[in-house]
Amino acid sequence: MAPSTPLLTVRGSEGLYMVNGPPNFTESTVLPRESGKSCKVYTFSKDGTLFAWNNGEKVNIINVTNKGLLHSFDLPKAVCLEFSPNNTVLATWQPYTTSKDGTAGVPNLQLYDVKTGTCLKSFIQKKMQNWCPSWSDDEVICARNVNNEVHFFENNNFNTIANKLHLQKVNDFNLSPGSQPYKVAVYVPGSKGAPSFVRLYQYPNFAGPQAALANKSFFKADKVTMLWNKKATAVLVIASTEVDKTGASYYGEQTLHYIATNGESAVVQLPKNGPIYDVVWNSSSTEFCAVYGFMPAKATVFNLKCDPVFDFGTGPRNAAYYSPHGHILVLAGFGNLRGQMEVWDVKNYKLISKPVASDSTYFAWCPDGEHILTATCAPRLRVNNGYKIWHYTGSVLHKYDVPSNGELWQVSWQPFLDGVFPAKTITYQAVPSEVPSEEPKVTTAYRPPALRNKPVTNSKLHEDEPPQNMKPHPGGDKPLSKTALKNQRKHEAKKAAKQEARSDLAPTPAPQSAPRNTITQSASGDPEVDKKIKNLKKKLKAIEQLKEQAAAGKQLEKNQLEKIQKETALLQELEDLELGV
Repeated sequence: MAPSTPLLTVRGSEGLYMVNGPPNFTESTVLPRESGKSCKVYTFSKDGTLFAWNNGEKVNIINVTNKGLLHSFDLPKAVCLEFSPNNTVLATWQPYTTSKDGTAGVPNLQLYDVKTGTCLKSFIQKKMQNWCPSWSDDEVICARNVNNEVHFFENNNFNTIANKLHLQKVNDFNLSPGSQPYKVAVYVPGSKGAPSFVRLYQYPNFAGPQAALANKSFFKADKVTMLWNKKATAVLVIASTEVDKTGASYYGEQTLHYIATNGESAVVQLPKNGPIYDVVWNSSSTEFCAVYGFMPAKATVFNLKCDPVFDFGTGPRNAAYYSPHGHILVLAGFGNLRGQMEVWDVKNYKLISKPVASDSTYFAWCPDGEHILTATCAPRLRVNNGYKIWHYTGSVLHKYDVPSNGELWQVSWQPFLDGVFPAKTITYQAVPSEVPSEEPKVTTAYRPPALRNKPVTNSKLHEDEPPQNMKPHPGGDKPLSKTALKNQRKHEAKKAAKQEARSDLAPTPAPQSAPRNTITQSASGDPEVDKKIKNLKKKLKAIEQLKEQAAAGKQLEKNQLEKIQKETALLQELEDLELGV
């Protein structure tokens, strides 16, 4: 039986409702439309079979398959909802409040049994950040950060703390995906000159200094983001400071670290200076993509040795998204960028399409690995709210614009478990669409009145660097293969080494004891001719350097290209002078 199409859930000033996914895009009957603006939050379970939302009065849970209401909880102030991985527990959080006389408030984090509807446990959780407990995928263990300790519960028994991980000032932790053996990454910020560090542990071995699987310490870290790969073999750590003391960046300073569970660790060397906008693992767990550097930003795929595998060059981008199957990568520039997307075939590193989703604030892959959702949501942008469904080949299959007096707050796909949708062969031909394509508005640069009647000069603030397989190279117009690129780099390195060796051996003004070395000087007998020969050789050497720069991918100016075109004429002139013609 073929899997059903994922639903879209939409929350905004028009209410809460569901839309059938491609190819129909009609309103779904799974959830009767909740009119009004009272819905504060909604969530799906991990497998997409359960749906919970707060309608301003109660938190309700329905079964998406049979559309039946399972439970209602009297929690009008709940603003966060989360299901456990196996749909056993629903966690709810509402803002923590204290009474006027200063006495402690009531517990605001509730854990409900989804089957029976009973409250399993209530906790006090003051901060909204990291409010939700973390479960392992099989729900055998569950962890919470409490007063610089990580408390572990087993088999959803929240009345007994099964284990504790105590380190001085534990700021954050991240439980590994997958089942046993369970691993946990913990972050401890530095203090009094001591460095910050991230350590990896295997549950429940927390005792003793040798218990850690791996340890990575670093300075310059006010906060970190820890990203496990799918196989739980390695963690990427983005360490950030709030302020860049060098003054180079308004966004602070970031560094990227790699830590493996076998004890290996490294700093990922990024070729371009500037902020790290996004880092994402491929679902294969063998590669990750980083978007980094001052605009236009670079994007590079690295392997587990932290060596670059493919360089996408530079462009207006600040985010990267792998498809659920890991075979397609989207590089995009959202937020304060114009919404340019680049869709890449990861296996062949071939560009599939370059659609533009203007003013987008949200992006999500459909679980089927074929469709993409982009949206413009409030409060990030309060005008032109709406969403679009794309095929990865660049076609817009469905578009919805919110009325001018309305707002869109949230839109998302119904999730499905991995493997439900099989991976399909990548196509490069744009799929047909009934939605008329919109040409992005081309905005011309401001020109002062004095220049408006004069020809436009093509000048750029930055030189865009093309992807490594599209850089110009001698010997043809076809992109080079990985092996050819590797051989070309080796050849260029050898050539540079030879030139360096020659320059080291080049004669200095030779003393009389070394008359042989003076043979390199031209001796036509006419000082004027010798001077011309010297100038021609100087020009030819400059042309050689320009050709090498072009081969390395640098974009040359018009006058530099004209110089290269004169090479044949200069060589002929030099030959004539040396022959005395």
